[in-house]
Amino acid sequence: MERGSNPVSRRKDDEMKHELQGYLRSGQHTHVEEAVDPEPEADDDIRVTVSGPVPPPGPERDRAQQEAVQRELHLDMARHLDRTVFPADRGSVLRALRERQAPDALVQAAQGLPEGGTYRNAHEIVAALRP
Repeated sequence: MERGSNPVSRRKDDEMKHELQGYLRSGQHTHVEEAVDPEPEADDDIRVTVSGPVPPPGPERDRAQQEAVQRELHLDMARHLDRTVFPADRGSVLRALRERQAPDALVQAAQGLPEGGTYRNAHEIVAALRP
């Protein structure tokens, strides 16, 4: 048995967590004062996509940056292309991206797809775009 300075029993603590669970998942403010709530992201905030330790300078760093760009491109393609688009060729990929108001940078990247290719998913599109 735990003998801490907590005046609430384990059972009561679990009940309180259960009562607050819906409120915490609702997305509403959890603090009374607005200044305590975290600010949402701004449109012009710098996007940080670093995962893990920073690689050393040189070819290893270049490869890591290239992989990060490929991951970001894959996520953006998957976000803007649902599975009803596939299988798709270059023209249908570009048409779908424009219909879904994809960012111009993503449409420009898709313009680099080779003619005559058929793609079953976003992963194959990104693989075709690799230099």
